[in-house]
Amino acid sequence: MASKRYTQLSEKIDNTKKYSVAESAAVMKELTSAKFDETVEIAMNLNVDPRHADQMVRGAIVLPNGTGKTVRVAVFAKGTKADEAKAAGADIVGTDDLVAQIQEGNIDFDVVVAAPDCMGLVGKVGRILGPKGMMPNPKTGTVTPDVATAVNNVKGGQVAFRVDKKGNIHAGIGKASFDADKIAENITAFVAAINKQKPASAKGRYIKNAALSLTMSPAVKFDLAELADIK
Repeated sequence: MASKRYTQLSEKIDNTKKYSVAESAAVMKELTSAKFDETVEIAMNLNVDPRHADQMVRGAIVLPNGTGKTVRVAVFAKGTKADEAKAAGADIVGTDDLVAQIQEGNIDFDVVVAAPDCMGLVGKVGRILGPKGMMPNPKTGTVTPDVATAVNNVKGGQVAFRVDKKGNIHAGIGKASFDADKIAENITAFVAAINKQKPASAKGRYIKNAALSLTMSPAVKFDLAELADIK
């Protein structure tokens, strides 16, 4: 049974309507009612079958207005690359010591970046990082010789995305405290990144469904025709 608060918020949404990006962002401001700064969350269902390698949708986008979240970054790097990562603001930088820390269950970071020559070390903790969605990957810019840029991107509001086996993608793209126009800009940037990753083998309507919500709010449904035109 829905709570009284949730029911009241639902009354602010027209379930028969498909909202534009600007309208959906504005509604998020009206739905803000929690005692904390809720995350603005986008959910999409894509017309792809990720069981086929050529239909896997995966990547990353640095949002124009950031995510509003403080992100702790761990970097596997050595030598000058380690120095570059530290200078860029990485929270943890290491090699074998970082492997040991992860194996001991001490994971006080949100994202892992790795220099290519350290991927052998990362492989030792792949079974730990993988299920947590933390494995570095070239497609998300987290395996790169330019570790400084990777750290700056992650700290600056980079969002990684990956379609699940049912074609769904979820991501936090801002905070309820953001101005509506900032939320709209982040939505547009995120959708553009998804559209850019459209597989050549994907037929028919690519974005089947999409909605926007706050951490503790009902969702509004997007106008899919508008989303399809975002480049």
